Amino acid sequence: MALTTIDPTSALVVIDLQKGIVPAFTDDQITATVNQATHLAAEFRRHGLPVVLVNVTGRAPGRTEAGRSGRGAALPSGWADLIDELDVQPTDHLITKRRRSAFHDTGLDTLLRDLGVTQVVLAGISTSSGVESTARSASDYGYHVVLATDAMADSDADTHRHSVERIFPKLGETATAAEITDMLEATR
Repeated sequence: MALTTIDPTSALVVIDLQKGIVPAFTDDQITATVNQATHLAAEFRRHGLPVVLVNVTGRAPGRTEAGRSGRGAALPSGWADLIDELDVQPTDHLITKRRRSAFHDTGLDTLLRDLGVTQVVLAGISTSSGVESTARSASDYGYHVVLATDAMADSDADTHRHSVERIFPKLGETATAAEITDMLEATR
């Protein structure tokens, strides 16, 4: 589904663009993701719309077949710090999550509702994990969901493509960062 509008009370939510995760991506996709996400953040700020920056400091304790490296180990100093390119501003809202979804036990829903937000625009990493989980939760909470497909990345190209092509159209609208910023201009 193409982007139809940006609600008057829309918020940008950027997932896990942090110093301990971004360097693990070595291809051009992460450079484009960072560039597009930072551009969206600047545009949302310029239009006086909320920017929510999310980092992660933990994971669910259950067993998985995929295994987990460093289980229970302390995170290195600075690992959860947001990347400098995000240019964190005093008006930004910071959320720390300990699970895949930025909504799980974080107060994000309360924050958004207190701000009167009806629509979330999502960007970040990983497409099939943090972004998808947050999109599913946002949809479950009743938000209009927009997924900035060129402002997200995944370490697995197939899972990225699957999320973008098969899952996201069921959860909301997909658009490029340029389409989103064009719609911001058209609706402001």
